[in-house]
Amino acid sequence: MRRTSLSLGFAAVSFAIVLQATSAHAQATRTWVSGVGDDANPCTRTAPCKTFAGAISKTAPNGEIDCLDPGGFGAVTITKSITIDCSGTFGSVLAALTNGININGAGITVNLRNLSINGVGNGLIGINFINGASLNLDNVNITRFNAGSAAGILFAPSADNTLLQVNNSYFTANGIAPSSGGGIVVQPAPGGKAVVVISNSRITTNSEGVKANSGSGIVVMSVRDSTLANNRGNGISATSGTTISLMVERATINTNFQNGVLSNGANSLIRIFNSTIFGNVLNGVASVGGGVVHSYKNNAINGNVVDGTPITQEGLN
Repeated sequence: MRRTSLSLGFAAVSFAIVLQATSAHAQATRTWVSGVGDDANPCTRTAPCKTFAGAISKTAPNGEIDCLDPGGFGAVTITKSITIDCSGTFGSVLAALTNGININGAGITVNLRNLSINGVGNGLIGINFINGASLNLDNVNITRFNAGSAAGILFAPSADNTLLQVNNSYFTANGIAPSSGGGIVVQPAPGGKAVVVISNSRITTNSEGVKANSGSGIVVMSVRDSTLANNRGNGISATSGTTISLMVERATINTNFQNGVLSNGANSLIRIFNSTIFGNVLNGVASVGGGVVHSYKNNAINGNVVDGTPITQEGLN
């Protein structure tokens, strides 16, 4: 009888180990999507899935989804650390009447590379960041999100020191003119602190180009080596409740329908270094409500309806 009990116990333990091993191997570190795939597939290279949503459930945390060929791979909600990369082909998300990509997971890191996200004129938000540790974009094009919140990116973290990095990306025709939504909207939730670096990007013909709002949380932002042009509102605007510290470096900010750069509120400080600001319809640079704009005195701020100069010099250290 004792021998039988031991045998049954050993069998039960063995079954549990096998079950755990099977579960562990159910998700792969790299999965694949294809325009001719099927979400019933295991998302391997030879049997790819059809959508990002289908692939993400079969991809392990910190894993990667890659695109085998051109296709529209659908909207997706991300709740774990993951990379989506469509380099070498054309990967897109069409998001009519909805958000393109939702990100909502405590402590997660999300990398998005070589994607086109299109709201086709009635999409809500291209990338909606609610919770996580960091979001990194490289060569991502977001366009035509013109309903609801109407933003290319809405970055609204609730945690401290949450990072947004945008590189070599293009935001166009997002928002509702003149100033609802915009290309990139940074608006931390209560208790959140957003740390943002935007580089080598083009942000054009949106309602507003880059908009920082610290009504509930802190914003520390750098916009460098980028073009902000032909936006229906401001090129760059910072509206403070709590602290906003924004650095503009080597940027071209031109022909926006309102201000090139606007600092709004006593806790908003914008510094401008080696940048060109011209042809904006209201002011090249402006401050209201106690907002502050400083210049390193190496900028070209000319040809605006009102240049808004001179502005306070910031010392070089």
